Amino acid sequence: MRIVIPARYASSRLPGKPLRELAGKPMLQHVWERAMAADPLEVVVATDDERIARAADAFGARVCMTDPGHASGTERIAEVIEVMGWPEEEIVVNLQGDEPLMPPSLLVQVAEDLETHRLAEVATLAAHLESPEQLFDPAVVKVVLDGKGYALYFSRAPIPWEREEMAWGREPSPEVVRSHLRHVGLYAYRAGFVREYVAWPPAPMERQESLEQLRVLWHGRRIHVSLAAEVPPAGVDTPEDLERVERLLGEAARQ
Repeated sequence: MRIVIPARYASSRLPGKPLRELAGKPMLQHVWERAMAADPLEVVVATDDERIARAADAFGARVCMTDPGHASGTERIAEVIEVMGWPEEEIVVNLQGDEPLMPPSLLVQVAEDLETHRLAEVATLAAHLESPEQLFDPAVVKVVLDGKGYALYFSRAPIPWEREEMAWGREPSPEVVRSHLRHVGLYAYRAGFVREYVAWPPAPMERQESLEQLRVLWHGRRIHVSLAAEVPPAGVDTPEDLERVERLLGEAARQ
């Protein structure tokens, strides 16, 4: 397993996000330390920004400078694969640079899941929903699986729709809420598939939902989804998220 951390400086809601300080370190360093704790063959920070590259170099990370024209983290990872010359069957885990609390065990889990499921091109994780608000929140991506754990569809909408339970605006019961799954945005791919994926144009439903994993399903490929062994805390998108993560890191340090 090799881990790539795509990190970009621009962010509409939180500019310079990877370099924002948390508990005395840049957020990116926390992410890198989580990746290193999973004991991979290699961890690479992929960025197009010299400020991020300098910061990563300062705490000892390996950096790959990538094209600023990339539209997604997956495209950035594809360039890293080419630069590093990783073989077709190499398992590559995509760990976003705004996940400073990602449990290292989940990095291992998603890589092992892909290795186990040879019919899958991609592996990812899911967790049970915990509240009705999550079910109807378009920022919480839902996933529906087939009987063998392969993804049928990802959506920002509340799928599957419980016709009887949620008719006429009624609030769904806790049991119905927990029967739905939210997507945990951690991916493992084989290097050869990433090369193939980035050559495809975006799929119509990918554009509609703004979910790049739908490109995989559109082209008839398979994504295996396992229940996360630990439920990871949400990543960082806003100043409020920074405060929440700072508080959690402080609590962990005091234990």
